[in-house]
Order: sequence, then C-alpha cells, then structure tokens
Amino acid sequence: MTRKTLKVALLQETDRGSRDANLDAIEAGLRDAAAQGVELVLLQELHNGPYFCQRESVDEFDLAETIPGHSTARIGKLAEELKLVVVASLFEKRATGLYHNTAVVFDRSAAIAGKYRKMHIPDDPAFYEKFYFTPGDIGFEPIDTSVGRLGVLVCWDQWYPEAARLMALAGADLLLYPTAIGWDPQDDQAEKDRQREAWVTVQRGHAVANGLPLLSCNRTGFEADKAGVTNGIQFWGTSFVAGPQGEFLAQAGVDGRELLITEVDMARSEHVRRIWPFLRDRRIDAYSDLLKRFRD
Repeated sequence: MTRKTLKVALLQETDRGSRDANLDAIEAGLRDAAAQGVELVLLQELHNGPYFCQRESVDEFDLAETIPGHSTARIGKLAEELKLVVVASLFEKRATGLYHNTAVVFDRSAAIAGKYRKMHIPDDPAFYEKFYFTPGDIGFEPIDTSVGRLGVLVCWDQWYPEAARLMALAGADLLLYPTAIGWDPQDDQAEKDRQREAWVTVQRGHAVANGLPLLSCNRTGFEADKAGVTNGIQFWGTSFVAGPQGEFLAQAGVDGRELLITEVDMARSEHVRRIWPFLRDRRIDAYSDLLKRFRD
C-alpha cells in the first residue's frame, strides 16, 4: 500500500421505513461525504430496511433482491458520479430458496468491484439469521480497489479472530465491518455496557493483532419485533474507526444518525508491523487443532 492517508466515512443510520427512503438517505450521505473529500464510505448492515431477522417469517424473503439489481444499480451510479469507493450491504437472492447476507463493493464505478457473503451466521433471540441466510461460499478474500485491498466482513464475523486473520494473511489493507447489533431493552445498564464494550474491544483487538486499520459501521435506533415475541432491539450505534494499534480515530454516538468522517494514516501499518511482527512469530506448525470444533 503506497498511499499515505485515506479519508473515510461511516454512515450510521436508522431505518427510514422503506427501501427507497433508505436509499434516499444513503444518497444524501454519499453526496455529503463526497463534498467533504471522502474517498471511501462504509454503510451499515442490511441498510435497505428494518432488521427483519427478529422473527422467522417466510414473508421477509420478499425483501431480498438479486445482485446486480435495483439497489446495486442505484448505489453504483452514485459511486461512479461521486467518484467514491462504497461498501454496501444487501439481502441477496441468489436463487429461489437460496439467500445470503452480502456486502458489495463499488470502486468509483457503477460496476461491482467485488462482494463478500457473510460466513458466520448467528441464531440467537431476536437475531434469527440462520432462518434467512446461507453461510458464505466465497471465502475470506480481500477486494481490490483504488484505495487499497479491502478485507470486508459482516457483523457476526466480528467475534471471530480467524476471519480477520485470514483477511490479513490474504493482503488486506483495511478491515471493514457493516453491522447491525444492539441491546434487549429489558437488560439492565450494566449488562448493556458490558455487551457494547465487548463488541468494541474485540474489534480493536483484531486491528492490533493484524496491524491494520479497522472500520465498523453499526445501525442505530429502536426497532420493534413485528411478531411481538421479543422486546425489540435498541441498536447501539457507536460506529468507529480504529488504527493499527487499536487506537480510536473516530467514534459515533450511541443514539442518532451520523456521518462519521476521519482520516486514516495508511503508512502506519508498515511501521506497526515492524515493531510488532506478529505475522513473523506465528507458530503455524503448532496450530492444527484450530481445525477442530473443540479439543475433547
């Protein structure tokens, strides 16, 4: 990576009520970012609508769309017009009965530069994603763009050091996570604080362990469970950018829409990896047990 600095933006948003309204908000955010000299914009997970995985319903599959399709055409057109690298996140209909949670990258062009299908799929109360998404089959492959090699992962992937490491080993220059995570409103404040701090900490650890900048864009606002089974989710925002030693470069608030903009020093990874050569000292001869589910 030869460039020194990269101006990035994270668009932390709430659901606006419809796909077109959400895409309108995204367009406004991209135009604002471009006007401020941003080159790379990361959007939140499943930004086209509500977080529908709070319940299991076959009706929600109507929200899925093909890639390429309506949303990629609109976002790609904006990426080309505004000369932006954009990381989007869509509910992909690959075929009837086959769906993925898919990140799509545009490189200053209407054409799709690459995509990543979410590999780790959760199945927890209010996060019933296994009902909707087939695990990704593309692997952990960075996507080449004009601003660098993007190691794009999605939400639940955030908890797995293996995912970040494999992106780093494949030559990623940055780690990026579109995200949708929040609290059960019935949890007490201490539990809420522990959860949010754990989410931030584990990602900062990925930045440190791999010597790479990291961008994490979360949604914000309360979304009710339409089925009334759970208490709904209060998405905790807190989108942030960290440097290669885990240092905060920028952080959004818990509540409220926000276009978070900062500059990333892309040359620092080289320096950090020289003083902390974690890749050099890995004992790859001793890690075979990582391929086991558990050591009995």
